[in-house]
Amino acid sequence: MKVDRVEVEYDPGSVVAAALEAETSGCDGFWVAETRHDPFLALGQVAGRVRRVELGTAIAVAFARNPMSTAVLANDLQLITGGRFHLGLGSQVEPHITKRFGMAWSRPAARMREFVLAIREIWRAWETGDRPRFRGEFYTHTLMTPFFDPGPNPHGNPRVWLAGVGERMTEVAGEVADGFLCHDFTTERYLREVTLPALARGRAKAGKPLAGLEISGPSLVVTDDESAAAVRRRIAFYGSTPAYRKVLDLHGWGELHEELHRLSRRQRWDEMSALVDDEVLRAFAVVGTPAEAAAALRDRYGDVVTRVAAPVLMTA
Repeated sequence: MKVDRVEVEYDPGSVVAAALEAETSGCDGFWVAETRHDPFLALGQVAGRVRRVELGTAIAVAFARNPMSTAVLANDLQLITGGRFHLGLGSQVEPHITKRFGMAWSRPAARMREFVLAIREIWRAWETGDRPRFRGEFYTHTLMTPFFDPGPNPHGNPRVWLAGVGERMTEVAGEVADGFLCHDFTTERYLREVTLPALARGRAKAGKPLAGLEISGPSLVVTDDESAAAVRRRIAFYGSTPAYRKVLDLHGWGELHEELHRLSRRQRWDEMSALVDDEVLRAFAVVGTPAEAAAALRDRYGDVVTRVAAPVLMTA
């Protein structure tokens, strides 16, 4: 199992130092989320400074972009990292896409499938010198002239990862992606009973076994009171989102979602984490010293995942 460091709330001015720390501490990968800052810009700074760790976006918001711009960004980072870049994509949820980014939203699983297939077709065109031939319901890419064609990437194309919670998006990941990024709002039960079967169905559509798919597992870790408070806040935030209710429903905690959602609509964010009791906390997070947390993550997910994103493990 590879251990990665993921930066979610980071300062662009310190991201290089964080990446160097990840490399020297033995991490296998350094991934950057798209929250307050652009992950591609952050990794562009990092790429020339680290020599060993793999670099990835976890995640970049696909529907805030288009397949061509994303294909260009990923190809460039694959070039400057010498083949160590992973393109991690996620859909976000409808209000953020339509109200924050001002972009279109419809049938997200079908749209994401097209998004990835369009990127792959663009890369194929660059590899062969041919014109892209992609005509879909959501995206069309049929033009490429020599002036805009970077040519084949000597390191091959980046690996594409998709994040998901719902079964449809997860199934799409199994079909068209190289790896799956488990959302933090995933319990062991949800992973085994819902996520893995959906991935297997997607892989079957592509004529591939589940065993060939890389999976980065859920990795919320609580080692002290401060991290416990932070994790409760994150669980409460995700739990208030209607798209993620199905995880709570599986455990019989649907009423918790309703109360969290009610408080979020009233902007009463500070009150929400108090609703996340110890049972819920331990379902989503491993709790203990760094050494105990490392062992707990291996016990929960070691037979399933190929990577885990838990920087606290580096102090174990």
